Amino acid sequence: MSIVKTVALGTKQVPALCLGTWAWGDKHVWDYQEARDYENLKETWKACEGLGLSFYDTAEIYGYGESERIIGKLLKDSSEEYRKKVVIATKYLPFPHPGNWFFFRPAIVTACRKSLERLGVDQIHGATSLPFHSWEAQGAQLAECVKLGLAKQVGVSNFNKEELINMYDILQKHGLQLASNQVEYSLLRTLPEDSGLFAAMKERGIALLAYSPLGQGRLTGKYSAANPPPSGRRFSNMPMEQLEPLLDAMRGIAAKYDVPVSAVALNWVIAKGAIPLGGAKNRQQAEQNAKALTFTLTDEEVEELASKSFKGKTSFWQHG
Repeated sequence: MSIVKTVALGTKQVPALCLGTWAWGDKHVWDYQEARDYENLKETWKACEGLGLSFYDTAEIYGYGESERIIGKLLKDSSEEYRKKVVIATKYLPFPHPGNWFFFRPAIVTACRKSLERLGVDQIHGATSLPFHSWEAQGAQLAECVKLGLAKQVGVSNFNKEELINMYDILQKHGLQLASNQVEYSLLRTLPEDSGLFAAMKERGIALLAYSPLGQGRLTGKYSAANPPPSGRRFSNMPMEQLEPLLDAMRGIAAKYDVPVSAVALNWVIAKGAIPLGGAKNRQQAEQNAKALTFTLTDEEVEELASKSFKGKTSFWQHG
């Protein structure tokens, strides 16, 4: 099966489904063990190539750089044809970096160079929203990444409506379009809609990259009140018994289209106009995620699921 459906991400067309790689190399939350897991990631990568999925999301903090290094190794071993198609989004964590006057200016360019070294490719680069520097300083550094040829486009992560508009306006002064804002968005967290953030992004042509679209496994059909997900999965962390009405509706729709429950969750995000970042640690999960691009929810089904959805919460760093 070859997936060809694409959507706009700034100036580029990308697959409507992105593969999230937080678990690739992360030992703290996802218990990554290279001897056990790396071969599965190779198979995941091959599956994505066969499915036509070529959009990957990572970050310098995922496995403390290991996720980027794994992608770099897999990309190096890929065919030239696939390498040309691959689009990688990565993120900078706004904390001090060695060799940079962090408290005088953001370390975004420095971080971008290090990510490039680990990945070996050009990239879309994102920044997160923490109040260490002025918006102008962060915007100037993001623009510098593009001017230096280190990044093709720039995005942000966890920005609320006010922060997003501010950064959009600053980048416009540099002649740049803000490509994306990565926030948690799913049937378990519709806050970006309720807050007006998503509408503001659509007005400005900014893509919403939806992380945790499966609620860290809670929307896959794998877990229940009797079999809750492992501890430590803090996104969309709510009692599974509260999710049963939503999951029942999802199971019915999944049976209708003959797809996994997880594909319904991802398709709902796509139907709303966002790009879901569905994680996958093996071939089977990648293939299940790809099923989200084989059908289209009706307007009535989108509304039915929305009626059973949850608004979710914000946190100190999770503004959007």
